[in-house]
This record gives sequence, C-alpha cells and structure tokens, in this order.
Amino acid sequence: MLQTIFALPVEDKIFYAVLVFSWTVYIWEAYLAFRQRKIYRTTMHVPTELGKIMDSETFEKSRLYQLDKSNFGFWSGLYSETEGTLILLLGGIPFLWKVSGNLNSHFGFGPEYEISQSLMFLMLATLFSAFTGLPWSLYNTFVIEEKHGFNQQTLSFFLKDAVKKFAVTQCILLPVTSLLLYIIKIGGDYFFIYAWLFTLVVSLILVTIYADYIAPLFDKFTPLPDGELKSEIESMSKSINFPLTKVYVVEGSKRSSHSNAYFYGFFKNKRIVLFDTLLEDYSPLNQTGGTESGTGEESEVAGNESKSKPKHKKQGCSNPEVLAVLGHELGHWKLGHTVKNIVISQMNSFLCFFLFAVLIGRKELFMAFGFHDSQPTLIGLMIIFQFIFSPYNELLSFCLTVLSRRFEFQADAFARNMGRSSELYSALIKLNKDNLGFPVADWLFSTWHYSHPPLLERLRALTGPKQD
Repeated sequence: MLQTIFALPVEDKIFYAVLVFSWTVYIWEAYLAFRQRKIYRTTMHVPTELGKIMDSETFEKSRLYQLDKSNFGFWSGLYSETEGTLILLLGGIPFLWKVSGNLNSHFGFGPEYEISQSLMFLMLATLFSAFTGLPWSLYNTFVIEEKHGFNQQTLSFFLKDAVKKFAVTQCILLPVTSLLLYIIKIGGDYFFIYAWLFTLVVSLILVTIYADYIAPLFDKFTPLPDGELKSEIESMSKSINFPLTKVYVVEGSKRSSHSNAYFYGFFKNKRIVLFDTLLEDYSPLNQTGGTESGTGEESEVAGNESKSKPKHKKQGCSNPEVLAVLGHELGHWKLGHTVKNIVISQMNSFLCFFLFAVLIGRKELFMAFGFHDSQPTLIGLMIIFQFIFSPYNELLSFCLTVLSRRFEFQADAFARNMGRSSELYSALIKLNKDNLGFPVADWLFSTWHYSHPPLLERLRALTGPKQD
C-alpha cells in the first residue's frame, strides 16, 4: 500500500493529499459538532448556576434552536464536502475553465486573453455556487429561522435580495480580480509585493465605503434621533477620545430579529451603527400594533401583523445597557484590537502572496488539478490559496479564535472600568436570550469554534476581581 502511494507521480500525491486533508478536517469538525449536539440533547434543564439568569422556557427554546442549527450544519456540511470532492474527482475545475474559454472565444477573445477568460470562469463559478447554495439558504431562513421566530423576510424579498447581492458582488469582484491578475502579470520578480499592496488598498477602501455606499443598498440607515441616548453616546465617545462623527440605526428588523452593533471608519471619521433590534425603545418588533407599513420592499418585509410582534417578551436592551455594549465595542478600539487585527491580516496576506510567488512556477500543482497544458494565474491562486494553504489556514483560524476570545475579555474589562459592569452583565444576558444562545458548551467545541467566550465565563469575569 505504502509502496503504491510512494510510487505515484508528484501531482497525484498532491491531489490525494488535498482530498485526505479536506476530509480529515471535515471529520474533525463533525466530531466536534457531535460532541456539542450531545450537550443540546442531554442538557434538558437549566443548570443550577444559570438559574438566576435564564428561565426554563428560554433555556428550552435556545436548546431546540441550537439543536436544529447543528443538525442543519451537519447535513449542509456533508453536502458541501461531497460536492467539493466530486468537483475535484470529476475534473470540474478544468471543465469550467474550458467552458469559460469557449464562451470567451464566442465573444471574439482567443486563448491569449487570459484575464477575460479568468473573469468568465469566476462569474460562472460564483453563479454555480449561488445556485447550489440557494436551497440550503432558503431552508435555513424559511424553516429554521422562521420556526424559531427570527425570520422577518418574505420569499419575494429574499430572492430580490439574493439577486442584488450577487450583482453587487460581481461589480466588486470582477474589476478587482482583473486588476490583481494584471498586476501579477506585469509585476516581474517582485509582483507579490505589488499584489499585496493592491489588496491592502482595496480592503481599506472597501472598509471605508462599505457602510456608506454598499450596505445602504440592502438596508436602510438613518441617523439616531437627538435625545438622551445619542447625547450619552457622544459623551462616552468624547471621554475616551473616540473621534465619533455620526451614529446610525440600521433597519436590521427587515430580515431578522437578531441584534448587533459595530463601528467603522479610519482616522478622525468614526461612525457607530446600531441595529434597531438592539434598542428596546426603537425596535419595531416591540410594537404590538405591527411595523409601519411602507412601499416596495419595506411593505414586503412587513408581511402580516404576527411577524412584527415580539417573540421573546421584549426585544433589545435599555439605553444604559446599549451604552455598556458600546463601551465594550469602543474598548476594542481603545485597546488597539482593530489595528492589531488589521496588522495580523496584512502580515498573513503578505506571507501568502510571497509563498504564492514561490509556488506558482511548479507545474505539478497545476497538473494535480487537471491543467496539463496551461498554468492560468487565477487557477494558480485558487489552487495555492484554497487547497495548498489549507493546513496553514486551519491553524491560523484556530489561533485567531483564541486571540479573539482574549480580546473579548479585555473589551469587557474596559467597559467594566468605565463603570458599566452591571449594565453589561444584564445586556449580555438579554442579548443571549434575544438571540437564543445556548449557555452550555462542550469544552472542546467551544475551544475550537467560539470567537467569543461562553456567557458564563464573561459574566464571571465581570463580577470577579478586576484584572490589570
């Protein structure tokens, strides 16, 4: 057996190594999910230490919700892994490259126009992915999320939204990819430096314009009205020298009753965005008379009256609790977590482009995936970044998860030092209830997957002795 494996050509060894590693990762993930599902199935009653922070009804709802999500994740993950394996075994990538070449020639572009063929390939690949993923997305939204009271969309709105997302993605992805491929083509021996700088600039531009120009294509952003909450947010920002310029409320309730908050922007132009579902006094889900009717997409989302009624008692947080949540978010900024994440991301990006430059000339990498007569740059990027770097990506992902948990504890401590410990304590409990988070986790599953510490650990840290 081993002699047979060692006797294989290098390209075959690479191909089978990629398949084996991919299924090894899947089996590992499935094992972790199995451990967590066992927790969902067997933890039928509220543990004693949770008795004061979660009632039995909410506990049972969250248990069933997370169990449904875990079961769905198992089947969707199995399908995804099987689909990817079949694509590789049946030569799906070189086949799609050939199809894109034929379409390219139909429009008068020969094989020498590699970039245009690459864009055709990319568009066909993303279209295939969108269609194969659509049934899973529909089931997740209209069965699981609907069943547990989170979905606020109609089918018509969902489909329009999916088409819009695909169009916007293509408008960004295709020009950026074409420029990246061109830079790699003309960059000479140091193309990896220019490619890295280009992706850095693009990422900074996208982060800057996303909330102002891209996100409003999908959700309605309105300035937070003048009042006590806005004044308190501005005062808190000023106290830590956070250069706040605007506070927005995003109409997240059009899609889901899940809640969130974030900030964005560079230098002296920071903006805070609050989901309307986060605000107890603002969320339309708390209006017993239903959401205000509108026109077009807004009226589609409003649906019937029952969807606008609160499903888990009262949605969102009080103003002091919202301020505590923002204190946590601003702690990420004040403690440099945002900058650190950007630096880590760009260091990783530079390393990957450098290793890509080292590996791109290896013909056996292309031959392993069915490209015997050509070495397209886009295919090289896909092979190296998606397949060859898989072990490295898994290790990096785990390390970033560990780092993220550390940052979350530090941000909680920052909010605590601002005197908002009790408000953050109650806000975390409310958000956990609103989002039906299950507070009991298998230790190995949470270690590998949780970018945020489990609820009990965060609550203990907030009430324990202060950390320097």
